[in-house]
Amino acid sequence: AADDRTIDLAGNDYLGLARAAAVRQGAADAALAWGGGAGASRLVTGTLDLHAELEHQLADYTGQPSALVLSSGYAANLAIVTALADRTTHVISDAHIHASLVDAARLSRARLTVVPHSDVDAVRAALRATASGERALVLAESIYSVLGDAAPLAELAELCTSYDALLVVDEAHGLGVHGPGLVTRVGLAGHPHVAVTATLSKSLGSQGGAVLGPVALREHLVNRARPFIFDTALAPAAAGAALAALRVLRAQPELADVVRSRVRSLAEALGVVAPDGAVLSIPMPSPQAAVVAQAAALAEGVRVGCFRPPSVPDGISRLRATISAGLTDAEWDRAVEVLVAVSKEHQ
Repeated sequence: AADDRTIDLAGNDYLGLARAAAVRQGAADAALAWGGGAGASRLVTGTLDLHAELEHQLADYTGQPSALVLSSGYAANLAIVTALADRTTHVISDAHIHASLVDAARLSRARLTVVPHSDVDAVRAALRATASGERALVLAESIYSVLGDAAPLAELAELCTSYDALLVVDEAHGLGVHGPGLVTRVGLAGHPHVAVTATLSKSLGSQGGAVLGPVALREHLVNRARPFIFDTALAPAAAGAALAALRVLRAQPELADVVRSRVRSLAEALGVVAPDGAVLSIPMPSPQAAVVAQAAALAEGVRVGCFRPPSVPDGISRLRATISAGLTDAEWDRAVEVLVAVSKEHQ
């Protein structure tokens, strides 16, 4: 609710832009200009100048040759994997990959190898085991949502180049928190063996997804990706909000610094390792302890997530605190105080 005084550390509005005045105005202006919905799929009459502008700005901001906008990050992941992989493809997937990429690999009917988390040697062995005539796709996230750790992107890209494979990197938790994203930060934007997917629903405070990479990849997706071809185009308000958020990101790059600084300070206060992203996990001794600790934090006015088996890949229950640049300093100080107290009490 708009008058809810609870401090929200459970959502994914990393930069606090979902309710920012400029982003709300961008959504409203787009809805007034273009209507409540796009009205059709992109290939019928649903492609608006607004979509083209958003794609241009996303590509420009991330340093990529092209972008294709879809209705969600989930759809973006389904689109790229199912359009590039089939029974003649070997998909090599990190064990901690997001559910949307897991589903995409299953839908593609490709041969699937799941490798231990961020294990470069295991990826190398899997690439080496790719059969003659098979294409290879390696799936990773730039920053993983559960542990908040960064992938070894440079090493993975080097491997994919050596074996003529494609590295697909989900930047859902990297874009915005690390400016244009980790792929760009490590110099891989535009790399012929690297493609990126992203969501507009986290740092950009809107809704939707995108695939970023070579122009030829975009053209292939336009013609072959079913989640793009048969889905209604992204609503104007969402596109307008994302465009406005991109403008804020360009004008205020320090928002990302605020998030990363707050993550480090909370990790230090809790005595845990600071993650590379905006999500900090606080391990709990049992699923029951995690649920009780979550309720205790909420009673003190701080909402956090609670992850427990079977939704965590390593079987460890944890509280999940999403750090936001949108909190005031007073709200942030209060949140740290509550989380430190609750964490100590329920270990």
